[in-house]
Amino acid sequence: MSRALLDRYFAACSAGDAAGVVECFADDAVIYDTNHAPVVGREAIGRFWQMVGTKWKGATWEAHTFDGDDDHAAVEWSMRGSVGGRPFVVRGSDHYDFADGLIAQVRQYWTFDEDSPGSELVGFPYDADPRF
Repeated sequence: MSRALLDRYFAACSAGDAAGVVECFADDAVIYDTNHAPVVGREAIGRFWQMVGTKWKGATWEAHTFDGDDDHAAVEWSMRGSVGGRPFVVRGSDHYDFADGLIAQVRQYWTFDEDSPGSELVGFPYDADPRF
C-alpha cells in the first residue's frame, strides 16, 4: 500500500498537481528538509509543491529504490528538469513515516551545498526523537 501511495505522490509532483499531492498526506504531516524550514500540514505541503512546480516547470520526479512497509519507507529518487535549455538531475534520499494509509512525515536528505555535506534537517527535533 505505501509503495502505491508514494507512486501517486511522485506522479502528482511531476504533474504539478497540488491537489493530488495534498491527497497523499495526513492533515498534520510534516516535511523536514536540509534546504528549507519544515513544511507543516497537508494544505501547506500542497502550496509548497505548487511553488516547486512553478519554479521547476516541467521537472519530473522518479523513485528508483523503495525499501519499506506500511509504517516506514526509505526511497532514493531523482528530479530531472532543465534550466535555460540545459538539463539537470538532482538525486536525493527520503525517509517516510505513514499513518492511516497516508504520509505522516517526510525527512528529505539532499542538498545543493557542496561545502556543507553534513547538513542536518532544518527544524527537526533531534533532541526529542529517541532515534537520534
